[in-house]
Amino acid sequence: MMVLLLMCTLHVGAQHRFANSTIKNDFIRPDTTFNKGKAAVIGGSMLGIYGGALLLLNEYWYKGYPRSSFHFFDDGREWMGMDKTGHVWSSYFQSRWGVGMWRWTGMKDKKAIWLGGMTGTILNSSIEILDGFSAEWGFSYYDFLANMGGSFLVISQELAWGEQRIILKISAHAPNYPDDLKDRASALYGDSKFEVVLKDYNALTSWASVNISSFMKKDRGFPKWLNVAVGYGANGMFGGFQNKWCKDGGKVEDCPPGHVVDRTDVRRYPQFYLSVDVDFTRIKTKSPVLKAIFQVINVIKVPAPTIEFNPVDKVKFHPLFF
Repeated sequence: MMVLLLMCTLHVGAQHRFANSTIKNDFIRPDTTFNKGKAAVIGGSMLGIYGGALLLLNEYWYKGYPRSSFHFFDDGREWMGMDKTGHVWSSYFQSRWGVGMWRWTGMKDKKAIWLGGMTGTILNSSIEILDGFSAEWGFSYYDFLANMGGSFLVISQELAWGEQRIILKISAHAPNYPDDLKDRASALYGDSKFEVVLKDYNALTSWASVNISSFMKKDRGFPKWLNVAVGYGANGMFGGFQNKWCKDGGKVEDCPPGHVVDRTDVRRYPQFYLSVDVDFTRIKTKSPVLKAIFQVINVIKVPAPTIEFNPVDKVKFHPLFF
């Protein structure tokens, strides 16, 4: 499936830009008319991986927790919204790749946009349904709306402009935790760099990277690859809703007396950023391999000088922020 993604990302965000491609392999080249064989490959691959992923999730994640009747869970204030930005980001890129895959089959463009554009919502929201039947969690309508937001950001831009002028990206830095909170951070977020990127909401920043030149009616010599990015992050989080936790694990409200750790003295606060960025997909190259690589690495915000705004430090300048 990853090979298919790499081939199809060559075609993401453009109106059949490979119609006159010099690529000789007909299987790799996007079709100009609907190819049922390619559609079967895409549909079968997606269903197989999707079904397998759900089975693995059920076996290794949900199986260890008690089931319940379907119910909802209000997590709108959890992690100061950082987990919701993650839902939007993942849904956005899954939907972009979905559009690219269906365009690769030669499907009519609007159909490819709508079918592929809903990929992120479908993939992520099925997990929400599993959450809804788990006593430990519940179906989060905030997560569902975030998934929808990622999909419709892709769909609306493709329908309006035939390209993605506003790209969602992420970045992560290494937080400097005080000694008395390092054990808590380690228990919550893990220790490896990979775990930090996946789990540490204090380390992550979500970005909307806007391509300025694409909004200019005339070519004024502005670099086509240069973007302006606005970001959102949060700091001081050592629990989902508050900086209180139980030494023995589990919910604070069920914790025995004397086992609750109260660190509400640590302030939780939002962070807003303004920076510059690179849209790698707008760097000119004739290499289809480089085009695919640029699509893949374009999910990450490049390190750059950044201005931070937050209620603690007010305004803060980072010579190089990641």
